[in-house]
Amino acid sequence: MQERQWHPDPEPIETNDTAAVGVGIALWAVALVVLLIFRPAPENSWWIWTCVTGMGFGLVGLWLVRRPRGK
Repeated sequence: MQERQWHPDPEPIETNDTAAVGVGIALWAVALVVLLIFRPAPENSWWIWTCVTGMGFGLVGLWLVRRPRGK
C-alpha cells in the first residue's frame, strides 16, 4: 500500500463576499420584477414568494458578511 504524503493547506483565496451576495440579491430582484410584470399562473404564484425569500436571505447573508469579525 502506498503511503500518502502530507501537503500543507493552501492559502485562503481573497474574495469580495459583499459583492457576491449583492449580485445574488440583484438577480433575485430582477426575477421578482419579471414575475410581477408577466404574472405567473395562479398555481405558480409561489415563484414570487421564492424571489422575496431569496432576497430576504440575501439581506441576512449581507449582514453576516459585513459584520465585524471579533474573537
